[in-house]
This record gives sequence, structure tokens and C-alpha cells, in this order.
Amino acid sequence: MSDMQQTPDETRKTDRWLEPGPTNIQVIYILYLVGFVIGISALVGIVIAYMNRGKASGWLETHYTWAIRTFWIGVLFGFVSALLMVVGIGFLLMIAVAIWVVVRCVIGLQAVGRNEPIKNPQSWLI
Repeated sequence: MSDMQQTPDETRKTDRWLEPGPTNIQVIYILYLVGFVIGISALVGIVIAYMNRGKASGWLETHYTWAIRTFWIGVLFGFVSALLMVVGIGFLLMIAVAIWVVVRCVIGLQAVGRNEPIKNPQSWLI
């Protein structure tokens, strides 16, 4: 057997975090948080979330919905904050948006660590 072929019981280390499941959703939340330092990682996170939405079990599906909404609502709030920087209040709102994203990611990480669903994944708030 060549080095490139895998037996059925062998999987690459990346297969586990790319497949829908708790590890995958944790990676998405972490990518969102790293996005504050390396912006492109948040985009990678949203792509992974969309790739795996609809493929997970019931309670995990709430996390994919929560993660996708966190990204898009954060983008919306960030855009509004950027527009309002002209009048000065946007700087405070941008800080509030950053805190909001961090809190939602921490809530998600804690819930997935306990194998619990997000209670209201459609929420705009926390």
C-alpha cells in the first residue's frame, strides 16, 4: 500500500475539525475570535459554518445558526458603527460590537463544551 492511501480506520487529523460536530463548531468560534487580530480567519469561520450547516445533529444545528447569525449581525453592526464614526459615537459602538461578538462566542464555546444547544439561536442579542 502506498503512503498516500488510507485504510478505512485511518483519518487525517484535519478530518475531525472539518466534519460537523462539537470540535468543528469550536473551531468556528475560535476563528471568529482570532478574526479581531487576523481578519481573514472570521471569513474562514463563516465559510466552514455554511459548509456544515444542515449536516449536524439537532443541538449542534443551533450552534451553526448562532455562529452564522453572529457573523452577519456583527458585520451589520460594524458597518453601522463605521458610518457613525463621522459623528463620533461610532467609536463607542464599535467597542460595543466587539464585546457583543466576544460574548456570543464565549456563550457558544461554553454551551458546546457542555454539549448543550443554544437556547435562542435566532436572537439578535445575547
